[in-house]
Amino acid sequence: MSSLPSEHLASPKDLPSVDRLLHGPAAAALLDEHGRTLVLHEARALLESLRAQALAGRLDATRVETDALVTALRDRIAERLRPRMRRVINLTGTVIHTNLGRALLAEPVIEHLLAMQGPNNLEYDLARGGRGDRDDVVEELLTTITGAEAATVVNNNAAAVLLTLAATAHGREVIVSRGELVEIGGAFRLPDVMASAGARLVEVGTTNRTHAHDYQRAINERTALLLKVHTSNYAVQGFTASVDEAQLAAIAHAHGLPLASDLGSGSLVDLATWGLPREPLPQEKLAAGCDVVTFSGDKLLGGPQAGLIVGTREAVRRIRTFPMKRALRMGKLPLAALEATLRLYLRPERLTQDLPTLRLLTRPAADIRAMAERLAPAVTHAVAPRFAVTVEDMQSQIGSGSLPIDRLPSAGLALAPAGTARKGTGSALEALATALRALPQPVIGRIAEDRLWLDLRCLESPDMLTAQLPQLQRELS
Repeated sequence: MSSLPSEHLASPKDLPSVDRLLHGPAAAALLDEHGRTLVLHEARALLESLRAQALAGRLDATRVETDALVTALRDRIAERLRPRMRRVINLTGTVIHTNLGRALLAEPVIEHLLAMQGPNNLEYDLARGGRGDRDDVVEELLTTITGAEAATVVNNNAAAVLLTLAATAHGREVIVSRGELVEIGGAFRLPDVMASAGARLVEVGTTNRTHAHDYQRAINERTALLLKVHTSNYAVQGFTASVDEAQLAAIAHAHGLPLASDLGSGSLVDLATWGLPREPLPQEKLAAGCDVVTFSGDKLLGGPQAGLIVGTREAVRRIRTFPMKRALRMGKLPLAALEATLRLYLRPERLTQDLPTLRLLTRPAADIRAMAERLAPAVTHAVAPRFAVTVEDMQSQIGSGSLPIDRLPSAGLALAPAGTARKGTGSALEALATALRALPQPVIGRIAEDRLWLDLRCLESPDMLTAQLPQLQRELS
């Protein structure tokens, strides 16, 4: 039951008809701006919602006044038109965050995408004046950077593995170590990919130890491919053994078989150059004798979602001409973004300046802490007296299945309930996290150990946060 006196409640008969609501200068402005279809749809939905509240005895009479109804209609339309995908501030401490869009696109990449507003030569050969191949947009860049004979691309790395298996091993056997039967996000498992490609999985070795003779014994007339999978999203430590690509290539080629290597996240440069944990490179796998190497575009490479396939001319030709390729091909915008990202690798000395992912991964912890010290007073003012703010050392992670056990020294702000609010720590922190996510540019942190942690590694411009602090203060007051 409503706590309002009956004289302050509206009944269904107090609500105007749709036509009456839309008759007037204020509603006319909405019709001029948005057109009749959207305004009419939202007006009907608004009145239906208010009618239900009136029937339940919960509708304040002030809400059925003309100005209030038009304002509510305007708000509904604005909410309907607001994009679901929005830019957020990532203060989780995970640089390549799967749920937050993974790698950030570089400024030259965004500029190149804007240039694609008009017609472009996606599949047009400007030199010959005839039909071209969209792989030509990036193939030369990929072969130059990796040393591969040929290259092709699809819409993500799962698709790259699926297409490689389907094109090279449909109806036949693929040999993989048991220790490499990975599962990536969303319960997407290598055995499932194998089955979808129409290939039969042959497991060899054990979870922690696989030897060269395990592969040799498994090869028979039904074998089509040897597959090596980089376990980028987990690590097996202790009493372990595995067979590297050079050994596997010798075994595969001695039997006239190809060797494929899936690197998962994939990096095109040696991260150890900047003091980061090392990841295997496609260049190394090709030099070791792999016929095909697959890896992602939106992780350590720092570009858009893509699955990159590099290898020998014959292996890539077979993959590129397989009918499934068309269903998995990249669209013009991600392909343009990939081209622009790969061009950055032609100047490797500038990568820590030009490539956001590498720039964030290599930020000195001292610089991040200095930013935290500068931000602490403003954040304290915004959340006081309900929360206390401290500057803390933190540990960032690379993310998206890359180097799962390695951490990067970082710093940021830790927010904890103050005073009597400590009695409801969990709910207080959830309310704070919700308020941060509700800001015009949502702020995403993480709750752990009875505090809300805001790791500043991925915050390059503090103004993005400080500009929203007055609104946060109002939300919490």
